[in-house]
Amino acid sequence: MAKKLGIVVGGGPAPGINSVIGAATIRACLSGVEVLGLIEGYKWIMDGDTNHVQPLTISDTSRIHFRGGSFLGISRANPTKKPESLEKALESLRKLDIGMLISIGGDDTCFSAHKLAEASKGDIRVVHVPKTIDNDLDLPQETFTFGFQTARHIGAEITENLMTDAKTTGRWYFVIAMGRKAGHLALGIGKAAGATLSLIPEEFGKEVRLATLADMLVGAIVKRLASGRSDGVAVLAEGLVEILPEEDIQGLAGVERDEHGHIRIAEVDFGNIIKTEVSRRLKELGLKVTIVAKNMGYELRCADPIPFDMEYTRDLGYCAARYVIEGGSEALISLQAGIFKPIPFKEIMDPKTGRMRVRMVDVASDRYKIARGYMLCLKKEDFADQRELTRLAAASGLSVEAFRARFQKLVESDPGPMSVHMKAAKPA
Repeated sequence: MAKKLGIVVGGGPAPGINSVIGAATIRACLSGVEVLGLIEGYKWIMDGDTNHVQPLTISDTSRIHFRGGSFLGISRANPTKKPESLEKALESLRKLDIGMLISIGGDDTCFSAHKLAEASKGDIRVVHVPKTIDNDLDLPQETFTFGFQTARHIGAEITENLMTDAKTTGRWYFVIAMGRKAGHLALGIGKAAGATLSLIPEEFGKEVRLATLADMLVGAIVKRLASGRSDGVAVLAEGLVEILPEEDIQGLAGVERDEHGHIRIAEVDFGNIIKTEVSRRLKELGLKVTIVAKNMGYELRCADPIPFDMEYTRDLGYCAARYVIEGGSEALISLQAGIFKPIPFKEIMDPKTGRMRVRMVDVASDRYKIARGYMLCLKKEDFADQRELTRLAAASGLSVEAFRARFQKLVESDPGPMSVHMKAAKPA
């Protein structure tokens, strides 16, 4: 059996990639296994080109864990898009004498790893290390995807600066945070920084209208004005674009898609679209508010990892190399409560779609309810308190009846204040 170990990185960048590469290389070299890094993901080998590889040694990789980006480059090249591409990728790996492969990436790269292992019929052992700042892979709720903690950390720092700027200048910022389908990053940043509010797709189900999102933001602005403040920062998950009907966003149907068929959300100017709609509605109410839209994501993806992600990813890289060298294959590499647990690919694939399941924010969890409780937005209790309702209506320039008619529908699904049931400890 071939002895060489290949390492491939796919998808988008995330802090900690180099830590996985370094730890896996060191563990393999100490076991007497030769390591080859595939340059730019599957881009070259799926075309039968075996020249874009790099031998990896301990001296090459022992200090790369401090840095962001990818030592091997990265690409979204998809070897599963065409049968011939998958076959060429397998042929390339065999030519390179690679009998073991560590895949580093998100859900799409995991799917590629799964199909590659399946097509090799046991000839090549493949394991996958979950990477995405979106934190949306189908792992247990308390098991993070690597890169998420660093992205949240830096995102919270940026948001804190924007909050100070907003207060200083008396303006609002609409921050659009990365997260293709799920709202983990937006909620994590907003909650950690104490932003005025966060909006995530999980709150709305399969579809939400642009008008609803706009009125939720208008309601928050009005509530802030009622307390004497003209500033605020709202963090919105870019995944909201995925559940907006096409008719609400002009040109959405023509937006380019990536190699895995996903809308390139960054090409949809969601921040300015929602800013324009909110500004129009505020103008109708006679309210003048300065709003600035800001996209946040690219500046997070290649950041140097914080110590949490450095340690976490070195552990993942070690486990991946050891598992595949000792005969393991077709599994996602995970650490749960400090214990290494390989998760078979078949257990994380959705049988209906054939793709890896996406983990969404659990809006029934206390973690979400606490975040919601701290957000400054319209809530059920605002409409139950006549004095508060009158104050909000006055700030909006509407009558109480008109304010209720326009905004009360927005809080119909509001879970209300979290009730905490604490059982008293019995004396010893």
